[in-house]
Amino acid sequence: MKITNYKKYFVSQLSSRYPTEEILSFFYILAEVFLNKTRFQLSLDTNATLTEIQHQQFENGLQRLKQNEPIQYIVGVTEFYGIPFKVTPATLIPRPETEELVDWILNSEINIQHSELKILDIGTGSGCIAISLAKNLTTASVSAIDFSKEALTIAAGNAKNNKVEVSFHQIDVLATNSLPDKYDIIVSNPPYVRELEKKMMQANVTEYEPSSALFVEDDNPFIFYEKITYLAKKHLTSNGLLYFEINEYLSEELMQLIESIGFSGVICKKDMFGKPRMIRCKLK
Repeated sequence: MKITNYKKYFVSQLSSRYPTEEILSFFYILAEVFLNKTRFQLSLDTNATLTEIQHQQFENGLQRLKQNEPIQYIVGVTEFYGIPFKVTPATLIPRPETEELVDWILNSEINIQHSELKILDIGTGSGCIAISLAKNLTTASVSAIDFSKEALTIAAGNAKNNKVEVSFHQIDVLATNSLPDKYDIIVSNPPYVRELEKKMMQANVTEYEPSSALFVEDDNPFIFYEKITYLAKKHLTSNGLLYFEINEYLSEELMQLIESIGFSGVICKKDMFGKPRMIRCKLK
């Protein structure tokens, strides 16, 4: 079958579930993996055909998309901050707003003060935050923790594939009263979506991504933030900074909590869509 004909079929099969541009994006992502061809290359070769194996690969991908499975899990890889990352259902799929958090850290004034930073990423998942920081701060010492052994295995592989050194530790942040060292920067993108917000989320998130990395109880939405802030109070250096990705609906309450624990200079930053999604603060 000609690829151009299959593309039309592919779009028609998913048209009731996704916008056309998103379907085409899915198709070209699969094409890069299965055919090793870019969108531009395919546009130049209008007579290209699918082999039987390639056709079966596309059909498998199509059926998984019909079941709402994220395209990143289907191809097993995504890009974050210009770096490739392997992802599986044991890890969250990195989001653009988390890239903004990394960018904020990389442009922080603390990096001007001294270059040999010690950085800790709490709840690292795929390792996207820690590895991106290590890739761009080559003299920094970067560590990361997560409670999930499976996630840490993926993260360690991503660090190796991207040729950076990150020290990974299996630690349940809710069950510990200490961290491995003192740090200049502590950053976390912890679970923060309340159960009541689940109904507003798409099925490809709620049905496939790890719920333990996403959701918190409605009556205790700050459980991770509170514990991490207390740990940061003990383990940040005197000029250290604490960064969080946050729930856009709870920014004011969270800022008040962080201040009450002993932090000052609490800044809430909006993402590209104008939503309050990041916090930075320092010890009083």
